[in-house]
Amino acid sequence: MIALLTGATAFTEHRPPPRPRPPDGPLGWAGYDAARRRAAARTGEEESVVYGTGSVGGRGCVLLSFEFGFLGGSLGGPTGDRLTAAYELALTRRLPLLALVATGGSRMQEGMVALTQLQRVAAASVRLRAAGIPQIAVVRDPTTGGGWATVGAGADVVLALPGAQIGFAGSRVRPPDADPYAYSAEGQFAAGQVDAVVPPGELAAAVAHWLHALGPHGALPPAPVPRALPPAGDPPRTEAAVTKPADAATEGTAGAEPADAGTEGAAGAEPANAGTEGAAGAKPANVGTEGAAGAGSTPRLPATGREAVARARDPRRPRAEAYLADYFPVRLPLHGDRSGGTDPGLLTGFGLRADGRPVAYVAQCGTPTRPAGYRAAARTIRLADRLGVPVLTLVDTPGAANDAEAERAGAGAAIADAFAAIAAARVPVTTLVIGEGGSGGALALASPDNTHVTADSYFSVIAPELAAAILKRAPSETGATADQLRLRPQDLVELGIARSIVT
Repeated sequence: MIALLTGATAFTEHRPPPRPRPPDGPLGWAGYDAARRRAAARTGEEESVVYGTGSVGGRGCVLLSFEFGFLGGSLGGPTGDRLTAAYELALTRRLPLLALVATGGSRMQEGMVALTQLQRVAAASVRLRAAGIPQIAVVRDPTTGGGWATVGAGADVVLALPGAQIGFAGSRVRPPDADPYAYSAEGQFAAGQVDAVVPPGELAAAVAHWLHALGPHGALPPAPVPRALPPAGDPPRTEAAVTKPADAATEGTAGAEPADAGTEGAAGAEPANAGTEGAAGAKPANVGTEGAAGAGSTPRLPATGREAVARARDPRRPRAEAYLADYFPVRLPLHGDRSGGTDPGLLTGFGLRADGRPVAYVAQCGTPTRPAGYRAAARTIRLADRLGVPVLTLVDTPGAANDAEAERAGAGAAIADAFAAIAAARVPVTTLVIGEGGSGGALALASPDNTHVTADSYFSVIAPELAAAILKRAPSETGATADQLRLRPQDLVELGIARSIVT
């Protein structure tokens, strides 16, 4: 398995200092020494784990690999010595740890001595995590018991081989009616416990990308603000514009006829006053853009709150997938909240920019964000913060999911966790609102001091329809309510909520 990843690159094996062991192990288990000798003759290994230093795709790392043929890849005292030595080697050399896991769990012939190796591994993992060193696990068939619960599931990123048996409960200790899919790589992916199921032929490239993205890194600059994308069918944009709220590009639209709800696009509108100033460092009073190469005409800003909402809800407006595809040549998704939940309406992961710099991303896809989505977002932001990788968030949601199932899944606590992850982040967080900014469900993923908005977005304390209902206003007054809420892009800049409008 090591050769599959390192190719012709040399792998240098390391061994911990030998320790004396009593005959037949700590329990004096009859036949244990003989079983070890047979396993060694069969596999050519002295223990169930091999570790050392190597390179994958030109990225140095510490590799550890389980040999399942040696007593089922089980963890005993000597295995614990090797595992903790591998973590210590990664810590000393500041190299990422790559674990290739295939184990049946703790070694029965060593009893509680074997079981307590899990505590040693957990402590070594914590030390590595505190030092900002990434851990990647590739889980193979089978990965069960304590090995899954420490080296496997405890890694920052978990990749699985197709069809691998994965679970805390091994095949012989499960309930007789247990669904086998739940214990498969694919089932664990569906449950948000595995980040990706990767075929063997694609594994080396995937691991190399992850090693590049996770680092360790030196100080990295903030994530650049993405360029605005045109609605579907519109020509691409070449130039970014900078306008100020007081000039004709914003105030001058007040006398224009409002657009029909959901249909007015940027095409055909008079462009705003053009400029070259980028969003970075702009004063809150300015409406600016990130100076990426774009094309075509600059869309005018919405004249009314009703128009701003309609444009944000226009189905032709580009969504998160389009923005991420434009921003990253390479994307490495993280999947799930590690608590059994997933949210297809929220995308998280790490990506590599065209210059090779890594950026972590959290992107809402225009749907109500579910508790699992907020937990996945918090997981991603905290991982990026620990590894020193800047974060980009794309805000686009009508609000947090508010159905009964969302409440049972802990919506309030999950949103609070996302707020806390952003607030505690030491790395820079860049936010672009690309569509709907629906109340706290959107704000939970927004940077407090580096939020930008597109011309086809709005951000509001509450949706205008709900505000009108709460105020007992007629539906016909929804537009006026939207105006009162001051939710347009230019309003957000004037209020100091957004730093710039990206056009």
